[in-house]
Amino acid sequence: MKASNAQWKTKLAGKMPPELAHEIDNYETDLGLRKQGKLDERLIAETRLRRGVYGQRYDNGKRHNGKQVQKFEYPSARLTKGPNTLWDAPGMQRIKIPAGGLNASQLETLAELSEEYSDGIAHITTRQDVQLHYVHIEDTPTIMRRLAAARITTREACGNSVRNVTACPFAGVCRDEAFDVTPYALALSRFLLGHPDCQSFGRKFKPSFSGCAQHACGLANMHDIGLVGVTRTEGGREIRGFAMYVGGGLGAVPHQAKLFHSFLPPQEVLPIAQSIARVFARLGEKKNRSRARMKFLVHDLGIEKFRELVWEERRTLPFDPRWTEFIERAEKLKEEPLRPPGETPASDSEDFHRWRETNVAPQRQEGYSTVTVTLPLGDITADQLRSLADIVRRFTRETLRTTVEQNLLIRWVSDRDLVEVYKALDAAGLGDPGAGTIVDVVTCPGTDTCKLGISSSRGLAAELRNRLAQQSFVMDRAVQNLHIKISGCFNSCGQHHVADLGFYGVSRKMAGYAVPHYQVVLGGEWANNVGSYGLPIVAVPSKNIPQVVTRLTDRYVTQRKSGESFKEFTKRVGKMEIKNLLEDLTRLPGDESRNSFFSDWGDPREFSLGDHAMGECAGELVSAVQFDLAAAERKVFEAQVQLEKGNFQQAARTAYGAMIQAAKALVKLELPDIPDDPDAIVREFTARFYDTEKFFDEFVGGKFAQYLFAAHARAGKPTDPDSARFLIDEAQLFIDASHACYNRMGTVSVA
Repeated sequence: MKASNAQWKTKLAGKMPPELAHEIDNYETDLGLRKQGKLDERLIAETRLRRGVYGQRYDNGKRHNGKQVQKFEYPSARLTKGPNTLWDAPGMQRIKIPAGGLNASQLETLAELSEEYSDGIAHITTRQDVQLHYVHIEDTPTIMRRLAAARITTREACGNSVRNVTACPFAGVCRDEAFDVTPYALALSRFLLGHPDCQSFGRKFKPSFSGCAQHACGLANMHDIGLVGVTRTEGGREIRGFAMYVGGGLGAVPHQAKLFHSFLPPQEVLPIAQSIARVFARLGEKKNRSRARMKFLVHDLGIEKFRELVWEERRTLPFDPRWTEFIERAEKLKEEPLRPPGETPASDSEDFHRWRETNVAPQRQEGYSTVTVTLPLGDITADQLRSLADIVRRFTRETLRTTVEQNLLIRWVSDRDLVEVYKALDAAGLGDPGAGTIVDVVTCPGTDTCKLGISSSRGLAAELRNRLAQQSFVMDRAVQNLHIKISGCFNSCGQHHVADLGFYGVSRKMAGYAVPHYQVVLGGEWANNVGSYGLPIVAVPSKNIPQVVTRLTDRYVTQRKSGESFKEFTKRVGKMEIKNLLEDLTRLPGDESRNSFFSDWGDPREFSLGDHAMGECAGELVSAVQFDLAAAERKVFEAQVQLEKGNFQQAARTAYGAMIQAAKALVKLELPDIPDDPDAIVREFTARFYDTEKFFDEFVGGKFAQYLFAAHARAGKPTDPDSARFLIDEAQLFIDASHACYNRMGTVSVA
């Protein structure tokens, strides 16, 4: 029988850090008061989110590696907005892992918790966290106590707070790094955890650290604060510092971070981060959540004004001894090997050599290597966690880290042990090759568990992974090195904006029915700490996405120039040619195979055409709204082409025109003779679709309508390249939301 919360509280007394134990007690008290109806749901929502407890959806059942393994029967098919949502059905617990560092006993704790309270699976996220799904809220205090006893916290893993401080998992052993950034990441994580200056943000706040500028392990350019280790010589001595970037972020509309300081001394990292937090808390948006991230504040103020405000804040900041104390303490933590270095023994195993080629990298320390444990879709079972704990104890001093590509990295493996390490991993089902290659597809939870999910991103990722793995033996090396990242919706939790091949879920109506689609996103750059963001090219039915991958990679192999990256190739070829290459894949097939297009990859629910069978000469049932929305999509694509040519003023005007076209398409459902006048269209859209909330999504409300209103207010004003790019992103999201609104209405008006 599972022990109760009270029993675990008694059992773990004195084994948890006092401050964590006190916080968990308070959290448990709040849960009890809410259950008695003595606390408002909005208050408890922020309380549980700050402890990493989320709601989740259930309509697709439980999956592992993108495949359904069990159908759950819960009191409600999907979470609702009622006051007892999380008391009716389980949710998700996110667990904060600063810099991704885990030891063997912590792996075993995660194994126990996933088995006892979850579905036996732990999930590694794209920000080096761990998530447990299908967790009952009544069990979360015990989960938190058991984690705290293992020196892990869930505090501020979610909510309007400082999220996990991520760091390059190769820090300290990378051959290309300036220096080991781990101590500074750990110091910042400890300093900002629960800091009073970080409790009144309008939205979340994400920091990251990277030891070099050229790789993507730290992803500095897509964080609120991104710190990249740099050195310079002064008086004959090498001095450490950080290039600090601010205001980056993905989400629905991504922003590239701006350089705040080219060489920030280590002793200034904590006070400057505190000053930035204070400026963000004071001036950041609070009412409009869609503009409450720091990226909007930096963009609106401009980097010069933002920098001025931060330095002004720094000058008046009271001295805090922890600024140096935390860094000095962290710097004393040194990793060491367990076993002596050596050379890799000879092996005639083809599987070992294939694995070694993709999953093993030499450290800067001679005779040692890092080993990447590939986790398909970021999943690892309880038994695998225990096996991995045994492996890291046997071969290392328990030096393990999570990665932003949803894998695990074992550090300080002696080269002489590589064959044995592979055998042990393979026996545990953890010996898959392909780490960091096109096979290693990154994905968010999608419709498996996320309430915002539109498409089954995990189902698609599993399908692509399986297909690509079968081709990997003969795959061109240039294709092997590409990155695929998938999000189930517009939010870039799967980081689709920064992939070579990115996809995010949308819905379109075809033949009178909703069909799962993905926007194909090209132009992203994973290297150089996320060198650039991609833009959506075209929406394609989910079942055709594998063909999209095949066509694009085949064209790349046959037409690329020597040394040309995929990003450079797609830019040279041009958006128009690429769109033409994929155009036929946007349509349903004309035979019975179209039936499969009405269900998603890995989705157990089957679609039945019922009475809507095709006649002998039947074409698709296309409404006037769909024609108009298609025209709007063509316009937003034209805006991309203009931006590509450097005509950013024209790009902005065209993107705005696309939004007006989409708004008009909806208004015409109720007012067919609406004049072609932007003021009238926006006025009627506001009255008929915004004020009535017909345009509102269940979870994001009228967020994307705000993009239209803002664009209309700015129409005709000068713009810059960044703003033009943001407007194109916003226009595409508004059009996607217009499609979704039309789908919900179930309109039958036909052209």
